[in-house]
This record gives sequence, structure tokens and C-alpha cells, in this order.
Amino acid sequence: MAPGLATAQAVEPPPLRAYGALPSLELVELSPSGDRVAFIGVSGEQRRLVLVDLKAGTSLSNVDIGAIKMRGLRWIGEDRVLVISTQTAAARHLGIDDSEMTAGQIFDVGSGRVTQMLANMRGTLPVLMSRVYVSTAQGDPQLLVRAFSTQHPERVDLYRVDPETGRGRLAEIMFPDVDDFVFDPMADRTSARGEYNSRSGEWTLRVRSDGGAYRQVWRTNAPIDVPSLVGLGPGGDSVIVAADRPDLDDAGSKSTRVFDVRLSSGEWRPLDFEFEPDSLVFHPLTGRLIGAERIDDDRRSYLFTDTDADRLWKHAEGVLADKSPTIVSWSDDLRQAILFTSGAGDSGTYYLLDLDSVALNEIGSAYPDIAPESVGSIRSFSYNAADGLEIPGYLTLPPGESGARNLPLVVLVHGGPASHDTLSFDWWAQAIASRGYAVLQPNFRGSTGYGDDFMEAGYAEWGRKMQTDLSDGVRRLAADGVIDPARVCIMGASYGGYAAMAGPTLDPGVYRCAVSVNGVSDLRRMVNDEARVREHRDNETVRYWNRFMGAERLGDRSLDARSPAKVAAQADAPMLLIHGRDDTVVPIEQSRVMAQALRIAGKPVEIVELDGEDHWLSRSDTRLRMLNETIAFLDRYNPPN
Repeated sequence: MAPGLATAQAVEPPPLRAYGALPSLELVELSPSGDRVAFIGVSGEQRRLVLVDLKAGTSLSNVDIGAIKMRGLRWIGEDRVLVISTQTAAARHLGIDDSEMTAGQIFDVGSGRVTQMLANMRGTLPVLMSRVYVSTAQGDPQLLVRAFSTQHPERVDLYRVDPETGRGRLAEIMFPDVDDFVFDPMADRTSARGEYNSRSGEWTLRVRSDGGAYRQVWRTNAPIDVPSLVGLGPGGDSVIVAADRPDLDDAGSKSTRVFDVRLSSGEWRPLDFEFEPDSLVFHPLTGRLIGAERIDDDRRSYLFTDTDADRLWKHAEGVLADKSPTIVSWSDDLRQAILFTSGAGDSGTYYLLDLDSVALNEIGSAYPDIAPESVGSIRSFSYNAADGLEIPGYLTLPPGESGARNLPLVVLVHGGPASHDTLSFDWWAQAIASRGYAVLQPNFRGSTGYGDDFMEAGYAEWGRKMQTDLSDGVRRLAADGVIDPARVCIMGASYGGYAAMAGPTLDPGVYRCAVSVNGVSDLRRMVNDEARVREHRDNETVRYWNRFMGAERLGDRSLDARSPAKVAAQADAPMLLIHGRDDTVVPIEQSRVMAQALRIAGKPVEIVELDGEDHWLSRSDTRLRMLNETIAFLDRYNPPN
């Protein structure tokens, strides 16, 4: 038995299917009154829409909605629920290749009838092309959403949809260059538009005047960092815009800022909080700004300008002081809320907080088959990279492990790369830890959540410092005696899949094996594919990836030196490549190209193709297969004992 594993063996791990299963409870939503709750119950691939009357304590409905890929749930008044799902499909007659297409179904609580949004409408594709807004300004709730016009393929118009019939009528003409808009549910109309020309890089902000017409209030050239409309301002008479405006920064520094822009005057004012927010919070009824959210190393915090919201949050902090609650949903009067927690000893729990009865009631668990004692401990872990930059991250230990020494390690790399891991229950990390491994999740340079300078430090660092940030963490853990440096593997998905392939090829001598899920192996091929599928080859997506990857132009062959498939002969460890055949973000060809290159070079490689699976591992059977293949691969090349 390897040193450091004695205490871990005392905890009998749950079967891998407990981790690979989709959460048994998800998308918990309160009705506007707070009297009802809707959620999705999951068993295998099958999902059920469950509706409960909280006042009476009775079930309103429990209906099978099939093996769909759920993406959202929304109450429409008190009597209907909108179910949002996606499927991989194409509309080639409109020039749309395989992509994740979004659909909406409206469930009537009283009759049990299900109505498809935008169905049976001549000249309109029944695909949701924006978020769905709910307006009650005209009495009965109405839905507003953008959709393709097959009669006018140059347009993606805004439609007003009747929840009773699912049919819509044109509410506002919107051409494709309208890439963003803000809808005011109280005024029952759009308040602002963002228009973007992908070829020229020009972004224009237009706001609606009192007379109803739109006028331009700002234009900028944004070839990469495109501004965005975030929502309504706190008074409803302004809109929130995220944009680079160094001309409005007293210090003159270049940073992404959030501004409150007056509709009447077009005046820009910085939106300042006590912390740099990760996201903003808007009122569930009015859509107006009421606060901001920040995810720190050990907990999530909120800052509210609305007194009712602040009162609810302070109560939530008090009753869940030993946890880090997230506000998932709340009633229109902000007196009831759904909270979610996860982390050490908690595989994910939903609660109902009611300020009227001063009660906190548990609704259910996301992973009921994973007991608290089976959740490995998670702690913040930071270290210095070779150039001195501090790299934050998280270390998960095997369940029951304490005083860890000389453990085998798996470096689990997040996707994005402009994303970040948090101190919370991660089903993939916990599954690996349950088998006796320490798991390091570094938030390497280029990750979000640590300011613009930290993210921009990742520009042009694919396969360079973004890669060595990972192995620098391995060296720190080895120096501390926590892990055995001779027993380290690397894995990840999407960008993390790239990093897993780049480990043995671009940063040799560190890893015994690598597992890539839906990863990128040929950078130039990926960028060229993005150029091919867009309307213009020189577009913001291509420009974004070239900057992050470090290319001078489209087709820059310097990317080949940092493409694992191009340097496969340098691989010094076996690789397992797993890829979903329905992946519309990173095509499966990226893994096939890598597998072929490794075979030609005489390097050990295995490839597993997942039928019917997308980029996000949305199915439980393929999640389980991924885990089974991964653990078997680890057992073969880096056994825990």
C-alpha cells in the first residue's frame, strides 16, 4: 500500500455511477408569488418536471418530459412553466451547420397540456435565438424571444409569443448585426440595442428615446473585446453596459468596466461596487439591477443596493454560516428564495428560505448517493509560477484523508480557458479523488475571476506559460511532500483537453499519462474551421483565438509548434482521447487527428468516441463511460497503490 493511503482506504467509495449520474435534482425555480416551486428530477437519462404547492404541501404535477438536454426552467405567471432544452441539429437551407439548437416547451399546470414555442408558424424557425423574457405589462404574461425568419433570412426578429398557443407575432425587426438588446418588462419594450459588424469590428450602442425611436449614443472599434449589454439599470431609466472605456477611467488604466448609461442623455457613469463583481443580479420581476455577486477563494458573497434583497441575503448568510450559499431563484417580493450549497462534506443541497415564517427547509440533494463522508476535502491551494506569478487553485484529497503525504496526483485542467474552477463539489474531481488520488485544479494565467491583468497574462501563452503553470503546481506539491512526483497524470476537457495533450508533448518529464476529453489538438485547424463556418473569415472569434493562442494572422504556422498533433513524436506518456460525436464546439476530428499522429509516431494512444454526446457531457451514460475509461486508464498507467 502506498504511503498516505491508509486513511483513504477506510472510506468505502461509492460506485462510479454515483458520480457519473446527472444531478438527480436540478433547475429549482420559485414561482413569482413564492407559493409554488418547479424543478427537474432526473433518473438515468429520463427527466421529470415536478411542480409542488408549497402552501398546501401537495404535488401539482409530476410529468415525464423524456431524455432531453435541459438548459433552463422559468415560471410564466403562476400557472405555466417554460422548459428550455437543446438538441444537436442543422438547418442547412438557412446556412446553419450542426449546432446546439434551443427549443421551448410551455407546460400548463392546470390542464397538463404542453405547447411548443414558435411551432406551426409559417416563415419562422422554431428555435430560440435569445434568452426568453416574460412581460406582464399587458395583463396576462407574454413571452418575447428572437427567432429566424425563413422569409427574411437576413433577419433574426423579436417575437411576442402567446403562452396559450405558442404562436408569436412580430414585435420588433432585428437584423443579425443586432447582437444584443435589453428588454424592459415593466415598459413592455426594448430599451437598448448593441449592433456589431463582425468584419469591421464596429460596435454601436443605440438607446430608445422617450418618443420611441432609437438613437446612437456611442460607437467604438472593438475587433476582439466586444462590448455587451448586461441589463436594466436600478431605476429602469438606464442600461448597464460592459465595455473598455479607458477614456472614462481617472487612472487611465485599460480595464473592462461596467457602466450605467442614461437613456435620456446617453451619459456614462462607472458602476462601482466594494468588490470587482463576477456577475450582476437583477430583480426577478422588474429586471432592474439590484446587486452584484463575487466568488472568492472560499465562499460566494453578494452586495445588494436593494434593501429587501440585502435583508434576505443577510438572513441566508446567518442560517448557513458554515456553508457558502448561492441564491438560485427567488419570489417577486424577495421574501422567499432557493439557495444551493456544495463543497466539503456536501455533494450539492437545495434549500428553501422563507423570511415570512423564518424557516429554512431542505428541498433535496443533487447527488443523494454520495454521502457527506464520501466527499473528499477541498481546500484552496496557491503557489508561485516559475516567473513569480501567484497561481490560485484547489486541492481535493481522497475521502477520509488527512495529513496527506506522497499521494498520486491528477492535475485536472478547466476549460475555457477564460473560465475558472471554484471551491465546490466537482463530480469529475470527486470521482477521481474517491479512487485514492489527490486532484489539483489550478486557475492558471488566462483564467477569469482574478482581474483583467491575470487573464491577459495568458494571451499568447497556449502551450507556454499557461502550460508550465500546471507543472509548477506539481513541483510545489512534490516539494511539500504531499504528492509523489513520479506518479502524476494530467487530464481535462475542452481547453483542458488541449492542456492534457500538451503535457506529454510540450512539457515533457512531468506526467505518466494524459486523458483529453473533447480537446483541441491542432490550433491552426481549429481557427481555420472557425473562419470557414462564419460569414466572414476575418471575424471576432478568429481574432479572439489568434490573440489568446499567439498567432499573428489567420493560418499562422507558428501555431504548429504548440499543437500537440503536430509534435506528437515528442509525446513521452500514453494518452487516452475521449470525444463526443455530436460536439459542435470542438469537432471530433481534433481527437481523431491526434490519435492518428500518435499512432504514426509509434506512441501509445487509445481513443473513445461517445455516440450522441455533445461538448458538455450532457448524458449520464456517456459521463459514466468517460469515468470508467478514465479510471481504468489511470489504474493501468498510474495505479494509486
